[in-house]
Amino acid sequence: MSNEQNDKSGLWAMLRRPSAKYSLLGLLVVGFFSGIIFWGGFNTGMEATNKMDFCIGCHEMKDNVYEEYKTTIHYSNRTGVRAACSDCHVPKDWTHKIIRKIQASKEVFGKITGVIDTKEKFEAHRLVMAEREWARMKATNSIECRNCHDFDAMSPELQKKTPYKKHMEAKAAGQTCIDCHQGIAHKLPRGFKKPGTEEEEE
Repeated sequence: MSNEQNDKSGLWAMLRRPSAKYSLLGLLVVGFFSGIIFWGGFNTGMEATNKMDFCIGCHEMKDNVYEEYKTTIHYSNRTGVRAACSDCHVPKDWTHKIIRKIQASKEVFGKITGVIDTKEKFEAHRLVMAEREWARMKATNSIECRNCHDFDAMSPELQKKTPYKKHMEAKAAGQTCIDCHQGIAHKLPRGFKKPGTEEEEE
């Protein structure tokens, strides 16, 4: 057999049976691009669930809390800055966002099983749902609020004297936004007692 034939048969054998080095390299390249495609698809899906249209896609949200939210300063204000549902209810950092998405599966279960499928049922569960959300926000130091609001960024010249004083007292006491601002975007549930009072919401 000639040298040329030997070279050809050797090349053909190499193409048919790549070495372990090339097999590993091919596997890494395929894995890398597969990871990018998976991550892109997963992240796109996650972001789609943060859109307002998705949040109010069921009547439980659209007919109840969304209608209340539309009457608040978070929806319409002089500067035109609007906080969407996810701005207040979904943390931006990855770890807390994933935890929140997992917790939200309980809300989906409530939708599927009809626990809150009427206005009356929704109102009956409102206090429990609100307290759960307030506790979650308290545990994360109101991280969603702090994406826009920060004690250190509050101006004593631009903020009215009484709110500024209360905010600085809250900062000194280690309080977080949700300690005082329950009901900032949705009506307070019946049976809710304002902190430090015996007064209940009607």
